[in-house]
Amino acid sequence: MARKTGSHSEITGPKIRAEAQKLFARHGFAAVSMRQIAAAVGVQAGALYLYTPDKEALLFDLLKTHMEELLAAWAAEPRGTGPAEALEAFVRFHIRFNLIRAEAVFLSYMELRNLGPENFAVIEGLRKAYETELERILQEGQEAGRFLIPDTKLATMAIIAMLTGVNTWFREGGRLSRASVENIYWDMVRKSVGA
Repeated sequence: MARKTGSHSEITGPKIRAEAQKLFARHGFAAVSMRQIAAAVGVQAGALYLYTPDKEALLFDLLKTHMEELLAAWAAEPRGTGPAEALEAFVRFHIRFNLIRAEAVFLSYMELRNLGPENFAVIEGLRKAYETELERILQEGQEAGRFLIPDTKLATMAIIAMLTGVNTWFREGGRLSRASVENIYWDMVRKSVGA
């Protein structure tokens, strides 16, 4: 019998994803077995295969979902009326969105290498779409004479790396509030592009 008595796919499926994400983030993708995920969920190992064909497919689904949610949330984000306002919106959005998804962000950067070529290409395409959003803002600011950037591609990568780095040190209830972090990082990004 694969399913626990009383289990439902609408409950078990999300629980598998949540437990897999926690375990992958805590121990690393390679160190986690399907049996460990099943034990964390409270189902037999064979039951996982009702929801995913294999462990890589589960990781791919987690990474793809994270990137699609990121892109959808950014698409709905108000951006102001010019490049400086759009850049500020991007900085604040990136920090705000990712701070509450620390495990998903960690997996997106540390476990991408565990995907096969096809899955890797899909995730890279989604990441490129997000990076392009920021690069467009930087290009518009440069063309309007609002930003002084020698290379918009390099600036894009540097800004995203800096913003994503917040996840490595920020702790709720620590010395700085989320709002303070957003303000400080916006000031640093603004100065880095010469705005």
